[in-house]
Parts: sequence; C-alpha cells; structure tokens
Amino acid sequence: MATIKLTPEVLPLIAERFRALADPMRLHLLVCLREQSMTVTELAEETDMNQANTSKHLQVLHEKGFVKREKEGLFVRYSLANADVFRLCDVVCGRLERETRARQRLIG
Repeated sequence: MATIKLTPEVLPLIAERFRALADPMRLHLLVCLREQSMTVTELAEETDMNQANTSKHLQVLHEKGFVKREKEGLFVRYSLANADVFRLCDVVCGRLERETRARQRLIG
C-alpha cells in the first residue's frame, strides 16, 4: 500500500471527510447505496428518516465526494461515487472485532 505524505495542508481536507463519515445516519445511507442507486424518497423510507433530513445528509456526502447524483426524469438517483469508503469501514470493523475479543478474554 502506498503511503501518502500527510502534510499540514492536506490534514484539514482529510478531517473534513472523516467528519462527513462521523454521523451514523450518513453511514446508514452509504450502506443502503452499497447495493443499488436510490432516490431520496427510497432512502428516507429505508432509513426511517424524513426526506429533508435525508437530503441534508446526502448533500454532505455529495460535497465530500462519497456519493454521486444522476437526474432520472423528475427524480435524482444517488449512488456511491466509489466503494473505497467501505475499505475504511472494514479497517475500523476489524479493529473493533479485535478489541471486543481482547475484552472478552479479560472478562472471562
């Protein structure tokens, strides 16, 4: 894996993207879009959020490059810009699993 130099100039850009992913509802939207593109209405129904809140979260994800939009008649369909975000999720989930196993060994 290539190592990218983390310069002071790039750190705020990285932090912005992590902030976009720091909301559980945004992560839920990304998981919903993992398999197929969806409209705001479909995503709102799937996540039990109202449409305004769903749109707000999608706007943040779009601005940070995690999702893309495509006009389809009267609707806009959202899809993942790419699946790279799930590599990061896999790293975090792997870490959580190791920590959980270590705690379980300590407890008993």
